[in-house]
Amino acid sequence: MTGDLTDRTVVVAGAGGVGGRAVCKALTAAGAHVVAVGSRAESLTDVDAAETAVVDLADPAAVTAWAAGLRERRPSIDGLLHLVGGWRGGSAPDDFEWLERRVLTTLRVVSRELRDDLGASSAGRLAIVSSASVAQPKWGMANYVTLKSAAETWVQALASGWRTKGTPTAAVTFVVGALDEPGTVDNLAAACSAQWSVGHTELNGALVDLTEEI
Repeated sequence: MTGDLTDRTVVVAGAGGVGGRAVCKALTAAGAHVVAVGSRAESLTDVDAAETAVVDLADPAAVTAWAAGLRERRPSIDGLLHLVGGWRGGSAPDDFEWLERRVLTTLRVVSRELRDDLGASSAGRLAIVSSASVAQPKWGMANYVTLKSAAETWVQALASGWRTKGTPTAAVTFVVGALDEPGTVDNLAAACSAQWSVGHTELNGALVDLTEEI
C-alpha cells in the first residue's frame, strides 16, 4: 500500500555520509528494511539500518553479485536512494574523472541493476540528490555541475521508461544547497521517506526544490 513503509526494502547508496545517515534513520523509524550501502566498512559504523553492505557501486560485476544476494533475502526491492557524494571544483580532467565515477557512474550502474526490481514493486521509488548550482552553472564548478546535470537527465530517462510501462514507480530528483546549511539534512531525510506517501504519477519525473523549505 502506498504510504506504508513497513518492511519495504529501501537501498540507500552512500549511506555513510551525513545525508545518508539521516535518511537511513528516518526510513528505519518509518518501518522500512533499510539496506545501507557504502564503499568503506568504517563509513557504515553505527548507521541506523537493518543491514549494511560494502560494495563498489561503480563496478557492474560487484553490483550484480550484491543484488543477487539481496533478491534472495528480500521479497521485493522497493526503493533506491542514491546519495553518493563527492566534490571537486574547477574543470581539470583528473577532477572530472574522479567526480564522474562517484556522481554518475555509480548511479548508472546501480539503477540499471535494480531498474526491473523497482518496476516490479507495488510502489517503487528512486531518488537522487542534485545541486541548486546546476541551474546557475559557473566555470569554477564546471565539472561538478556538468555531472550533476547528467545525473538529472539519467533520472528523467528512468522516469520516462516507467511512465511508458505504466508501472507504479517513480524517479525523482531532490535539489538542495550545501548539506551543511541548517535544515538541509533534515529536509532531505523527511522528503526521502515521504516519497511513499505521494502517488507515482505526481512524483515520477519531478524536480523537487528542497531549498525552498529551509
